[in-house]
Amino acid sequence: MTDPKDWKPLELRPEDGRTGAEGMRELLATAGDFGDLLAREKAVVFRDFEVAEQDIESVMDLLLPNRLAYLHGTSPRTKLGGNLYTSTEYPQHMTIAMHNELSYSHRWPERLFFYCATTPGSGGATPVVDGALWLESLDEEVRDAFAAGIRYTQNLHDGFGLGRSWRQTFETDDRATVESFLTAGEFDWKWDPDGGLRMTSPIRPATVRHPVSGAELWFNQADHFHPAALGDETARELAQILPPEELPQSVTFADGSPIPDAYVLHIHDRGLEMAVDVDWRRGDLMVVDNVAVGHGRRPFTGDRRVLVAMSD
Repeated sequence: MTDPKDWKPLELRPEDGRTGAEGMRELLATAGDFGDLLAREKAVVFRDFEVAEQDIESVMDLLLPNRLAYLHGTSPRTKLGGNLYTSTEYPQHMTIAMHNELSYSHRWPERLFFYCATTPGSGGATPVVDGALWLESLDEEVRDAFAAGIRYTQNLHDGFGLGRSWRQTFETDDRATVESFLTAGEFDWKWDPDGGLRMTSPIRPATVRHPVSGAELWFNQADHFHPAALGDETARELAQILPPEELPQSVTFADGSPIPDAYVLHIHDRGLEMAVDVDWRRGDLMVVDNVAVGHGRRPFTGDRRVLVAMSD
């Protein structure tokens, strides 16, 4: 098996200059089963195919067997139709730390699809990290502390407040649909008098085994849910506004005890340090195994526009 330290995404380019969706179709026809390829390579980048934005639906049909809605998502995005979304709409000066999409939930996509519609002026790479390497890079003290798992808590407002509303998070106005999702995920939850929703997950594991390789992988979003990852100034400002239990999202160890800031920053920093940057040019695509590989975003200038879809 390849040493995780040597891993990087596989890059594929057009054969005989055949580009666009048809060029990708021809290449994939000779590449064998794409699921097997992705399980082996963990991430595949398609360079220089110059796929036009109006053609990405047909390309997604080749690569994503069943596109999923972004249900229970915490990131601000715009839905473009057909379960295609903009990538996370955080300010361009911010780094988005490494994570596996929806790893805090009981349902997560197996594949992620990225498409570059607009080349960033500078920066804006999507870093990807092998989950086995990320886990291996963590101090033993941190790995041991997370061994029993973690719990996530979210406070979702009804339309006005910090963070996303429950309607945005679940893409519905129907409380019964939300309750069905929460029941299936074994959440503790309640509707507040002001119409908001408070929900706490059951114990979630900090690591998982890959269903094909069997490798143990770091697979959680403890650092994203923890205020320490927001930076000292933002965390201080939030603490002055809200007590910890009323933050839009928070996380504890399985027994309810707090996770030290130092652990969170260690996880955050190691993930970014171990990552491989995938730079973008208009028309490039990437598909990642969302269990094997975490992803993030580097800061950028200009009008970077990357679109995202998810699949089981």
